[in-house]
Amino acid sequence: MVIFILIAYLVRSTRALHRKINRNADRVSKELSGQTGRIKNEIADAYHQVEAMEQLLPLLKLTAPLPPSRGWAASPDFLLTLAHVAKRVKPRLTVELGSGVSSLVLAKSGAKKIVSLDHSDEFGNQTREMLASHGVRGVDIRIHELESYAGKYKWYAKSTVKGLAKIDLLVIDGPPSSTNPDARYPALEHLVPLLSPRATVILDDVDREEERKLADAIARALPNHTMTIYSHEKGTAVISPRTLK
Repeated sequence: MVIFILIAYLVRSTRALHRKINRNADRVSKELSGQTGRIKNEIADAYHQVEAMEQLLPLLKLTAPLPPSRGWAASPDFLLTLAHVAKRVKPRLTVELGSGVSSLVLAKSGAKKIVSLDHSDEFGNQTREMLASHGVRGVDIRIHELESYAGKYKWYAKSTVKGLAKIDLLVIDGPPSSTNPDARYPALEHLVPLLSPRATVILDDVDREEERKLADAIARALPNHTMTIYSHEKGTAVISPRTLK
């Protein structure tokens, strides 16, 4: 009798162990499948960025190395779009929010006068040094800490936007979203009214909710323009006059 009880116990234990193993195997399989999918997406995105960089470099005809892109810096696919738009639009005045490699790309792509606003002494001065190493002159990098506007939000200082008018190309890639909620939204109030009728607006990071909301608001404010969203690494919006699409 004891033997039968022992056998029954072993059978039940074996079945329970088998069910547990199957559950764990299913969980591991799902985890591996998810990780494989993420790895494939990362490889595809990295390949896309390499392709964009290979197309970008011949357009710029550089005489010195480029600093690293991606991460906090602009991604190659975004920079390639900047180059194409600048060459097509031939802007007389370009204003960009956030300096960096984008400043060099714009200067090397035919933008005549560039005013770049930056809230960081470190990054603004790094951009100046980079431009100097490439022999680029005439880019006006205006560095000033973010300024409080009526206690509601912080944005680029009023002194840095003084004198701007008839902007042909506006590039919005700052301030960082970490500075305050809707950090870039004030551009709608302070810079969109300064655009020329033929102006083009380019926004980075529109995969994020706040930046997409700003892109939609600018598109609504410019009824004679049309907006195109590019599935870049961080998402890019280009808002251009209908005749320039």
